[in-house]
Amino acid sequence: MPYSLHNLQRPASNKRTKKRVGRGNASGKGTYSGKGLKGQRARSGGRARIKRRAAFQQFLIRTPKLRGFKRQSPAVAIVNLSVLNEHFKDNDKVAPEVLVKAGLVRHTVGGVKILGGGAITKKLIAKAHYFSASAKAAIEAAGGSCEIIGNSANK
Repeated sequence: MPYSLHNLQRPASNKRTKKRVGRGNASGKGTYSGKGLKGQRARSGGRARIKRRAAFQQFLIRTPKLRGFKRQSPAVAIVNLSVLNEHFKDNDKVAPEVLVKAGLVRHTVGGVKILGGGAITKKLIAKAHYFSASAKAAIEAAGGSCEIIGNSANK
């Protein structure tokens, strides 16, 4: 049989037709329209709606509570002067890469800040993203130098 417009079939995915309820008893979905007699499930918006709401409530209960906050910018690695005094010799260059290699900081994504905790007796050439005022003064008093790297201003 040759194909023509009157005998073409629709694609299989579109073959399912809508269930027509309440169209008389001969249709098989008449009288109670497949809902049985009375009760919550026979009413409009019955049990299915309540079931959906209950499922959503369970979902809310099971989700873990979000506590605290997550910082937007990456954390700044902090190093004290006392640590630099222990791990470096006179005239050593202190840079973020050197600090990572020595295991004094884990990462330098947010930058490195040198703080004035402790005393420093060695002459160091320090390069970092940030310096505290007391750290800068102590390094320069010991005969070393401070250089701010990156395009950020000193904080």
